[in-house]
Amino acid sequence: MKVATVKEIKNHEYRVGLTPNAVEAYKNAGHTVFVETGAGEGSGYQDEQYVAAGAKILTTAQDAWAEADMVVKVKEPLPEEYNLIRKDQILYTYLHLAPDKPQTEALLAAKCIAIAYETIHDRKGRLPCLKPMSQIAGRLAVQVGAKYLEKPMGGRGVLLSGVPGVPHAKVVVLGAGIVGSSAVKIAVGMGAHVTVVDTDLNRLEHLEGLYHNGISTLYSTSENITQILPQADLVIGAVLIPGSSAPRLIRNEHLGTMKKGSVIVDVAIDQGGCCESSHVTYHENPVYVQDDVLHYCVGNMPGAVSYTSTNALGNATLNYGLSIAKWGPEAALKLDSGLLEGLNVYKGSITYKGVAEAHGLPYTPALDAIQ
Repeated sequence: MKVATVKEIKNHEYRVGLTPNAVEAYKNAGHTVFVETGAGEGSGYQDEQYVAAGAKILTTAQDAWAEADMVVKVKEPLPEEYNLIRKDQILYTYLHLAPDKPQTEALLAAKCIAIAYETIHDRKGRLPCLKPMSQIAGRLAVQVGAKYLEKPMGGRGVLLSGVPGVPHAKVVVLGAGIVGSSAVKIAVGMGAHVTVVDTDLNRLEHLEGLYHNGISTLYSTSENITQILPQADLVIGAVLIPGSSAPRLIRNEHLGTMKKGSVIVDVAIDQGGCCESSHVTYHENPVYVQDDVLHYCVGNMPGAVSYTSTNALGNATLNYGLSIAKWGPEAALKLDSGLLEGLNVYKGSITYKGVAEAHGLPYTPALDAIQ
């Protein structure tokens, strides 16, 4: 199979779909790999390293898309890339289609095979290709939230850890999954007073035991969220329904009850955000203020730590990619029911129920589509 990766064009996206090590793995498996020139520079990888690993360097993204049977990316294709996607071409990347109808329609029109990292499942029902980015985003959320709590950044002027005689900052984490658990780890480590909110009592029990009752846990109801938000200095939105739009837990009317200069970091923004007031921002201008509350809603947070993110993502996605390249998409999907969950669009059909429901479009079960 001919496999290619291209330079990401999303604003301040520095990650790359294939590392030189991944190129070597595809090459050793008998595949041809193309890399757009400069694609890896944002993650610290030069063209020479890709050549040494066995890749062929192409001058333009158009050339790479044209050559490839499978394009391995990091982020979803942008409108400038829609017309480069060919019929039957495999697109292997994060897609986040539920809040993005234009992209969904573009992939349907292209009649490509679109496999989304974020909905691939392993044998235990976990999300192995989403997990490393969720870990990074959760850890970054506290780091950036702490920064924007500083007064010169527009925040309340609060230190997460406090000091003797001055209270610790209060951090509320909405969601106890991978993002939320990772945020809790960093927030506790920085000395904040942490409350975790979720509907999964087993997850809350696990976290409570892990931190030896050093955190507070709260069952997620509208009433409990309404009561806890006014106490928060920093709120991390970490809710996820795989492949579907995020639930809007923080409503506009909540903002008026929150502390002036408090911060919301909405990690769920890739799936539409868990705040009614959230809209996508970028690293160059990551925050905005609404009702005196700072909102950080960067849709590609892990791109800020591109070397770490690229390598973590490669570790998680490589074996699935090698399987697709070895067997072809249909056979690979039939062999692995978890990989089949990653199929969002197949040759003009939506094959992931959450995406179809989000846009009111017809749904075809993935296995039926590929028969």
